[in-house]
Amino acid sequence: MKIMIAGLGSIGRRHLQNLLRLGERDILLFRTGMSTLPDDDLAGIPVESDLAAALAQGPEAVIVANPTSLHLDVAIPAAEAGCHLFIEKPVSHSWAGIDDLRDAVQRGGGKVVVGFQFRLHPSLQEMRRMLREGEIGRPISARWHWGEYLPDWHPWEDYHVSYAARSDLGGGVVLTQCHGFDYFRWLLGEVAAVWAMTGNLGGLDLEVEDTAEVGLRFVQGSVGTVHLDYYQRPPLHRIEIIGSEGTIIWDGWDEAIHMRTAGRETKESKPVPPTFERNDMFLEEMRQFLSVIAGESEPVCSLSDGIAALEIALAARESAESSRLVRLVEET
Repeated sequence: MKIMIAGLGSIGRRHLQNLLRLGERDILLFRTGMSTLPDDDLAGIPVESDLAAALAQGPEAVIVANPTSLHLDVAIPAAEAGCHLFIEKPVSHSWAGIDDLRDAVQRGGGKVVVGFQFRLHPSLQEMRRMLREGEIGRPISARWHWGEYLPDWHPWEDYHVSYAARSDLGGGVVLTQCHGFDYFRWLLGEVAAVWAMTGNLGGLDLEVEDTAEVGLRFVQGSVGTVHLDYYQRPPLHRIEIIGSEGTIIWDGWDEAIHMRTAGRETKESKPVPPTFERNDMFLEEMRQFLSVIAGESEPVCSLSDGIAALEIALAARESAESSRLVRLVEET
């Protein structure tokens, strides 16, 4: 099977290396030369710089890993050509073209997976099981905190040129760090309403927001808060879910789940499997994408899921700009 990778920044190259680990060898690279990484690891792999010429070579699957605002420029023609799609998160940076993407996928008949890799983290999968089985009772409130220093992300380049720092490429902390908008839906259900405040507060000389405080109200009645920033050192990635009978915490520092329930003085900890490495999530994404293409499984994160996460992120931006609550569904 021929697989085309569009975008050869750090995530595109990670997917390339993982596909090679999984035994895929018929790979085509579509690139426009924006990457600031050296090309040593791409030697011997065919490259096209014209999208029509690349699609004319007949790839069955396309990995869309270029900057966020350029996703649909590749995804829609590839879907029209009947390709299966793996689209990195977020699906896009705005609503423009989303309906065209849906229509193209329907006409082309390909399958779509969206790259929210935390759905494949073993601790978050365990957290989801615990919530579904009621181990802390009814979820009441949730907090998600992700702070990380943007200049440390890609030490090989000036962070100002990164897609995460540029409005024209779909950057800003709300879209770039949108993982939790997806996994909160996955853990707690649909979001009914969103409020947000954003700002450029970290002194990083950015044209996009580097800080966001977002509130969520879920359809099932619980509430959540989200903190995002580009400047925290050392980084912190943490989830806390408070239920009627206890609390679950996941800490990205040790990757473990910690739970305390009503009436128990001690907490219960569930460590991540000892062999777990961060790349395992990305490797499993590619393995799962190949399984979806083969008709052996359904997407862990579908196009509909990806669009729902985008809706929350865009609602957060709308709320911050308008200083008002944004309702996503009618509430009773």
